[in-house]
Amino acid sequence: MVFVLVALVVLALLASVHRYVWRRFVGDTTAPGSTLRKVGTVAAFVLPLLSLGAMTSGRIGAPFWLQQVLAWPGFLWLACLLYLTLALLVGEAVRPLLGRVLARRDAAAAARTAAGTGTSVPAAEGAVAATASGTRPRTEELVPAGQPRPATPADRTPATAPPAETEAEAEPEAVRDAEAAAQAETEAKAAAAAPGIAHPSRRLFVSRVVGGAAAAAGLATVGYGTHNVLSGPSVKRVTVPLAKLPRAAHGFRIAVVSDIHIGPILGRAHTRRIVDTINSTSPDLVAVVGDLVDGSVADLGSAAEPLAGLRSRHGSFFVTGNHEYFSGAEQWVNHVRELGLIPLENARVELGGFDLAGVNDIAGETEGQGPDFGRALGDRDRSRAAVLLAHQPVVIHDAVEHGVDLQLSGHTHGGQLWPGNYLAELANPTVAGLERYGDTQLFVSRGAGAWGPPVRVGAPADITVVELASRQA
Repeated sequence: MVFVLVALVVLALLASVHRYVWRRFVGDTTAPGSTLRKVGTVAAFVLPLLSLGAMTSGRIGAPFWLQQVLAWPGFLWLACLLYLTLALLVGEAVRPLLGRVLARRDAAAAARTAAGTGTSVPAAEGAVAATASGTRPRTEELVPAGQPRPATPADRTPATAPPAETEAEAEPEAVRDAEAAAQAETEAKAAAAAPGIAHPSRRLFVSRVVGGAAAAAGLATVGYGTHNVLSGPSVKRVTVPLAKLPRAAHGFRIAVVSDIHIGPILGRAHTRRIVDTINSTSPDLVAVVGDLVDGSVADLGSAAEPLAGLRSRHGSFFVTGNHEYFSGAEQWVNHVRELGLIPLENARVELGGFDLAGVNDIAGETEGQGPDFGRALGDRDRSRAAVLLAHQPVVIHDAVEHGVDLQLSGHTHGGQLWPGNYLAELANPTVAGLERYGDTQLFVSRGAGAWGPPVRVGAPADITVVELASRQA
């Protein structure tokens, strides 16, 4: 019941956001019945359907080729929707300011045009000025020679002049007519002062400017974030001093990689880039800290094969992440073992200078395969330094309780899409980087891939070489 309610709330929110985006980009900038409006309206229905298909096709067992077809446009649209909406919200603050600037510009242009005409002041404006000064405008007409000139108010005798009361009553009406004529001329000049626009209203002009700027900013941000993912992760280095680490193990280097997310978008080439990057660091040990894949071994086994090329002095180790349990964790554990990685399923190995332990992800609890810290760490010699591989940072408190010196995690992606880092902070003790919890240090990698949209903004992908330092050295 709760899941249904949450799903309905999410769908209602997405519908509202799509309606808002359509109104600002299509409804406010195109003419009713125009081709552009028809195309924009169709896109407003098709794009969210593609996104829904991209998110659900893998879960419902759709053919892998269909997952690949839906993934690129569907997931990319989610990233575009986020940044287009944020850009439009910024535009809401700019919109009234731009409207006022344009109004003042048009008024100033009209005033300059009127001032520059010199003697060719429109009759209506002259009537207004004359009335304001208490005199009547003078009217002269050209008449043929030999014919009498029509009588003017100045030629009238007192007997023929209209009564004072009648003239006073007529004067306000003349003023109103003159003001209306002057206003019409001013509006015509303001319209002429905006060349290149096919007579749109100021509101339409503002909507097009703000919408165009928002589209450029949003799409440029998504393009930049997509390049960050497709160009591969960068290498970071961090030194972590451990009090119990012996001098002989000083400088031991662990290449930490998490959240590779091999799937319908990021395939074999993505895996190859990561393997080549790790090997270029010449690590002593490789730690693959969960969320290796988004799919089954049948669909993605070949895309993971480059992992067999990982090279290090003490081998490559693997622990499960929550995404492995979406598609068959046991199958993936067996497959990575075939590729030469060593799975640590609530297990521990003793290396020359420290203990290396690994626990299953907490998502495995639904299958009875969750983390078991007692099995992995319960009977060890606590005088030795211990390094723990655990996908999610939230298990740090269990690590502290079991005397772990350093926990290596991933899962958060560093937020992946700004401002997602603020949401990640609500669910994780550490989003990225190194922090201390009591006597235990926690390092969280931003990950080497991306889930959902192949886009990273404000959280670049990385592979981190963690160098252990002995305080005795």
